[in-house]
Amino acid sequence: MLLADLPLSERDPALANLIRRENDLESSTLRMIPSENYASRAVQEAAGSVLANKYSEGYARKRYYEGQQIIDEVEELAISRVKALFGAEHVNVQPYSGSPANLAVYLAFCNAGDPIMGLSLSAGGHLTHGHGVSITGKYFKSVSYGVRRSDHRIDMDEVRSLAMEHKPKLIWAGTTAYPRIIDWAAFRVVADEVGAILAADISHISGLVVAGEHPSPVGIADVVTSTTHKTFRGPRGGMIMCKAQYAAAIDKAVFPGLQGGPHNAATAGIAVAALEAATPEFRQYAKQVVANAKVLATALGEKGYAIVSGGTDNHLVLVDLTPKNVTGKVAAKALDKAGIVGNYNAVPFDTRKPFDPSGIRLGTPALTSRGFGPEEMLQVANWIDEVLIDPANEAVQARVRAEVAALCTKHPAPGLAI
Repeated sequence: MLLADLPLSERDPALANLIRRENDLESSTLRMIPSENYASRAVQEAAGSVLANKYSEGYARKRYYEGQQIIDEVEELAISRVKALFGAEHVNVQPYSGSPANLAVYLAFCNAGDPIMGLSLSAGGHLTHGHGVSITGKYFKSVSYGVRRSDHRIDMDEVRSLAMEHKPKLIWAGTTAYPRIIDWAAFRVVADEVGAILAADISHISGLVVAGEHPSPVGIADVVTSTTHKTFRGPRGGMIMCKAQYAAAIDKAVFPGLQGGPHNAATAGIAVAALEAATPEFRQYAKQVVANAKVLATALGEKGYAIVSGGTDNHLVLVDLTPKNVTGKVAAKALDKAGIVGNYNAVPFDTRKPFDPSGIRLGTPALTSRGFGPEEMLQVANWIDEVLIDPANEAVQARVRAEVAALCTKHPAPGLAI
């Protein structure tokens, strides 16, 4: 047998073992990082298919290489499904992930040094919305807006005031750690007032948007970017939707502006995810994601945890641990040992450093994909509290870890090997 025909378990048993161990870890733990989920078996089959062998610079029917007959159909299928889901005028499914998708927006509309605006990282924004450590904060004049201290909601008065002062070329409306509904129309008013392009980043909430659990920015924003995993439950990838008048600029920015050949297998996975997202089952799933997050937020609040903004409207809960006298990093590591996988996170007006902040960020997308409902979310809240009462108590961590694993066996994770 040729080496190329050997299965992974024989060709590279060390790596095969690592994959098996990751499969077991994802199966037996509570995955509560809001940006993670379980892709279906069908999505994974498409994303790991023979389509990865093909190099396809350009766009459908306008490639630089031959032999693209099937690839063109795959990309067109993904585009048509995403357009139908979101009601978008134009769709590009070639970005390798969310960050390159956002960079393409900058390239399409901005020049180096142009003023841009986005939600600050400490208030729940994303690195690519102009943070100083990102290329977006180094190449553009970044102006950050924040949230109100009183209720941790985006301060639209501040947004307008800063926009009037700095006249940004581009305004980002989008978040990565913000638990409330985003008022796209309010951002549209400000953008129009200063002549800015309005870009909505819905990477975290795209699955909620297509299911009607969060208002859609499509048709309001000039351009909309998103990852294709998270609540959308697709492969790791990105997509851009925009008004027809910006189609050429966006496509040119993605290729040849930033990328070479697209990852065709990922494109196929996006097509499958879009098909799945159009089903009644997916809409019910998205509804339960939000319901579960609300239950979790309420339960933790009743246990004395400070819930940022007082609750949640989407898939995540941001918890300020200051009243509990434990840091976010200590909490996240203790919970991880107990089989509860979240991430430490800054909270609004945090006085601690980003690598050791005051909060943790918890999400319900992956748990909901396993079939968790309100009863399970109450149990999860109890476990979190038991662990964080004494984050150094390894005996409690071990007990909770065993109980977590037992619950996980009752709710098998979709898409994983048995």
